[in-house]
Amino acid sequence: MKKSEFYFELPQKLIAQHPTKERTQSRLLALDKKSGAIQDLKFPDILGFLNPGDLLVFNNTKVIPARLFGFKSTGGKVEVFIERILNDNSAVA
Repeated sequence: MKKSEFYFELPQKLIAQHPTKERTQSRLLALDKKSGAIQDLKFPDILGFLNPGDLLVFNNTKVIPARLFGFKSTGGKVEVFIERILNDNSAVA
C-alpha cells in the first residue's frame, strides 16, 4: 500500500470550523466491509453499529489555527503545524 493512495483534494469550504448547532445532526460516514457500500448517516445511527463490549475512544482535542509557512536556505518549502502553546516562548509542533 502506498501513501499516494490516500491523497485526495479536500476543498477548504468542506472542513468544519465549528460543531453543528444540533449535535445529533453531525454526519457519520459508514462502510459496509462485506459489500463495500458507503452510507451517509447521522451520528445517532452509530448505535446500530455497536455491540456489547465494544470500546469507544473519544478524541476531545482542539485544533488551534496555527500553521506556519517558510522556506529553507536551499529554496525548499517548510510547513509547520503548531499543536499547542506551552508558554510565551515555546510550543509543541
